Order: sequence, then C-alpha cells, then structure tokens
Amino acid sequence: MLDHDVIIVGGGLAGSRAALEIAQSNPNLSVAIVAKTHPIRSHSVAAQGGMAATLKNVDETDTWEAHAFDTVKGSDYLADQDAVEILTREAPDVVIDLEHMGVLFSRLPDGRIAQRAFGGHSHNRTCYAADKTGHAILHELVNNLKRNGVKVYDEWYVMRLILEEGQAKGLVMYRILDGQIEIVRAKAVMFATGGYGRAFNTTSNDYASTGDGLAMTAIAGLPLEDMEFVQFHPTGLYPVGVLISEAVRGEGAYLINSEGDRFMATYAPSRMELAPRDITSRAITREIRAGRGIHLDGRAGGPFVYLDLRHMGKEKIMSRVPFCWEEAHRLVGVDAVTQPMPVRPTIHYSMGGIPTNTDGQVRSSAEGLVEGFFAAGEAACVSVHGANRLGSNSLLECVVYGRRTGRAIAQYIQNRKLPDLDEAPYRQQAQQQMQALLDQPGQYRIAQIRQAFQDCMTDYCGVFRTEDLMRQGLDQLQTIRQQAQNIYLDDKAKNWNTELIEALELQSLLIVGEVILSSAIQRKESRGAHCREDYPDRDDTNCLQHTLAYYSPAEVDIRHMPVSITLFQPQERKY
Repeated sequence: MLDHDVIIVGGGLAGSRAALEIAQSNPNLSVAIVAKTHPIRSHSVAAQGGMAATLKNVDETDTWEAHAFDTVKGSDYLADQDAVEILTREAPDVVIDLEHMGVLFSRLPDGRIAQRAFGGHSHNRTCYAADKTGHAILHELVNNLKRNGVKVYDEWYVMRLILEEGQAKGLVMYRILDGQIEIVRAKAVMFATGGYGRAFNTTSNDYASTGDGLAMTAIAGLPLEDMEFVQFHPTGLYPVGVLISEAVRGEGAYLINSEGDRFMATYAPSRMELAPRDITSRAITREIRAGRGIHLDGRAGGPFVYLDLRHMGKEKIMSRVPFCWEEAHRLVGVDAVTQPMPVRPTIHYSMGGIPTNTDGQVRSSAEGLVEGFFAAGEAACVSVHGANRLGSNSLLECVVYGRRTGRAIAQYIQNRKLPDLDEAPYRQQAQQQMQALLDQPGQYRIAQIRQAFQDCMTDYCGVFRTEDLMRQGLDQLQTIRQQAQNIYLDDKAKNWNTELIEALELQSLLIVGEVILSSAIQRKESRGAHCREDYPDRDDTNCLQHTLAYYSPAEVDIRHMPVSITLFQPQERKY
C-alpha cells in the first residue's frame, strides 16, 4: 500500500494548482498527483480564449461586482452567489499570482496584461496568452510542481474511490504500462478529473474526458449536481468538432448564414456574436433548422453556418488567434484570411459535477459533507456557472478554486493521522474486475457500443429537448447498457492495454449519461443550456433549485438543494 498525506486525481489546472498550494504551505507534506495522461497532456492545455479578471487594464470602470453580475446573469440565476463572489473578488489576485510564476500573458503596448471582450461579459476583462492560454498556464504550474517536490503518477488509471463510514480513505489505481494495481491511502483525497464531453458524438473535449471522477463518486453513493446543464460551444469546426475559440468572436469575427446575414441581430441585438454561449448555440441551431445553414459546396440548407474573419485582416488574425487559423487550415483546408470557417455547436463543458462547498469539500447531501474528500475544477460543482458558463470563467474557476481547495486541504490534514484501511479486499476486487474484462467472451466491440451511446446522447439530449425524446433516449440507453455487459477485448495482454482502459471508461460514460438524462427529464423548464421545447419558459417558482442526483443501477434518485442568492435577485435574462 502506498501512503501520502494528500492524493489528487487529475493533473490539469485545478489539480496542479491545488497540489502546488498544499506543497508550498508545508514542504514536509507528501503530496501526489495521479493522472491517466501526463499532466502536460491534460485537457486544460487545450483552453484557448483566456481567463476573466477585473484588472482594469483596458476598462477602468470594471468592478468585481460587474463581473459577478455578468456571471450570475449568464448562469440564468442558478449560480450560487456566495461562490461567484469569491470567484470574482479573487480573480485579479490569481492572475498576478500566475504572472509571478512565469505565465507569459499577452501584453498591451505599455507592458500591462492585455484584456479582450468575451461573450456575456459587459467589460473587456479576459486576460489571455494569444489563443493558447491554458497551455501557457499549465506548463508553468507543472514546472512548479517539480520544483516543489510533488510526486506525479502519470499514466495511472484510477479505478475506485475508497469511501468507508462516510470518509474518503484512498484510491485503487492501475498502471497502464504494465497492469500493476496499487492501493493508495491518504488523509485527504481530491478529484480534479475534468469533464465528460466524450459522452456525446461531437465534442471539443479530448479523448480522456470520459467523466471517470464523476462516475466513481456516483458509484460510491454520493450525489452529482446539476448534470442536466451541458454546454454546447457555438463554434465547433465542422465536421471535426474541434473548438474555434470565443476569442475569435471577441476579436471581431461575424456569424453569417446562407443568406449572408449576421443573424445574431435577431437573437441578441445588444451583444451580437458576443451573446452567452447557450443563446448563440440555440441561434445557430435555429438557423440550420430553418434551412439557412450552408453545405460544403456553398448551397443553402446545410448543417453549418459561417464564422467570418476575413474583414479582420491577416495581421490581426495571425497575431491574436494564430492557433484557430492553424486548426481550420490543417483540419478542413480553410484559410481564414480569405475564406469563412464552417462551424456548428459542439459539446464543450459540464456545468454540473461533484457538489462541493466553497472550500472544495464534497457534499453527501444538501446539508452533509464527506470527511476527507475534496473536488475542484470542471469535475466539481461549487456552482459558479449555474445553468450556463460564461467563456473565460472556467480557467478562472480552476485556478481560484484549485488554490482555495488546496488551502482548505492543507488546513484539514493538520494533526490528522492516516486512516485505518484493509487493502486486501480492494486489491482482490480490482484484479478480478480486470481479469473478468480480459476473459469475457462477449459479442460486441467497445467502439461499436461507445458510438451507439454517444449517438443516443446527442440525438435525445441535445441543444433542444422534450420529455418524449429524452424518455426514448433513456430506454435506448438501457439497451446499450445491456450490450456493454457483453463486450470482448482483442488485446489480452497486461502491458499497455489501452482497450482495457477504454472498457473502464465506457462504464464511466454510461453512468454519467444516465444521470444527465434522468436529471434533464425531471427539470420541467428551460434555463441556460437546458432548453425544453415542451417547457419553453424559465420557472423560478418551481425550479429555482439545484438538482442532486443519486445513481444506482436500478434508477437515479433525484433530490434538490436551494440556490444561494446573496447579491442579485433573479430577473428576466435579455441581451
């Protein structure tokens, strides 16, 4: 059995920032990160646009209160306002903190950190490093992990959270290299495992975003919060689904339909292309439905619209959004200097997740907390995003709540001893589970089942939803779940068996998918990213509350938790 004071699952921004905070608080602590990829390959590295903070370098009239209001309004009033206040008050401090670590932010001519416009924000407050902001931040954090002696188990897959008597005691993990199984015991366990975009068939998320942390939490009998709120990013590059950052619209790009109209004037006249993501995604989907989409040969009636950068000019495109130009050129052969980019909504972000308080401690219910268990980043739901996240608030959440959760853990483990734990049954169960997958004679390939599942989620729980549609999806999901019990693996070896990892990830995805659909069926209103055609209005009387979903193989049990309203009373959301 391996022992650490703290074990953190996930090597992205939230996990790395928390690890760094704990290690710096006390160099004698044994802090470890375990990740199924190398930390530098975490999905945080793909974050392009930037992070919001009221530095006032471009707009001196900006305030944390304005940032908080934009965030709460963007969330369709479902965000917890105490958590939003912490996020927006601490934002300038964490940006300066990152700069002191060595993060190379883009600059204004006078040398101060540059800030640009972003959807749903009323001021230019998004700090950025060209269009590779996540990359710039994560590299510095990982360098600092090494400097501060954090142990990194990279390319280990975590199979199970060990939760006994309401206390998190450790993990079961599997080394992808050679199949070795280890039990890790710790005074505190933190999940920073990211999102689950791979539950859908078109996503900006990388292949590792399979919701493992959320599934392990659900299997342990703990709730998942607000899982019905899944963000579509308006501008996924068609047909590959790769993200074209909101930074492109922040720099002045237009959305146009087959008739050449800037159609956002119809849907959000005051903000145009910089409306929040849920509104923009629905607008694009409506244009495509109305026959004003575009085909690859330029004809009307196709499956995408254009994102037009041509008026911006080559110099601005290449200096401000070079990576987006490169992606379009490399993946679909479009030169954005002279041609518009084909785009359509793509699954991008999970607003819901593992429920936590503002110190990152995981909730067991609306009132209870789990001993020794913490979470932060996209995997968590402290609910700063509510029903819809504003662009450039996710990197901010990872760093603010990563740092804050790290501080809380450092306090929590003081004077605590390692928990009592019998590792034998956990090791035996893990070995049996792996062997059973290798020996299974089944009739289905993993890819076949995964594709059927992703298509089911996309078709029945997409941008627009109805009860009838989602119930059909849930029925189909049960069939797919039965088939998933009957998969076979071609690779029977223990060494670097990626098929084995895919089989475990498929189980995670199926659990997450069922929780999303069950949560979405019970929310009988339209709010933020959850848009029901059978309930088109927001219903504050009956639905201004968080969903807490408890998973079991038989059914998902839905309960509720009140929203924290401390700053702004809910009002109609117009742009």
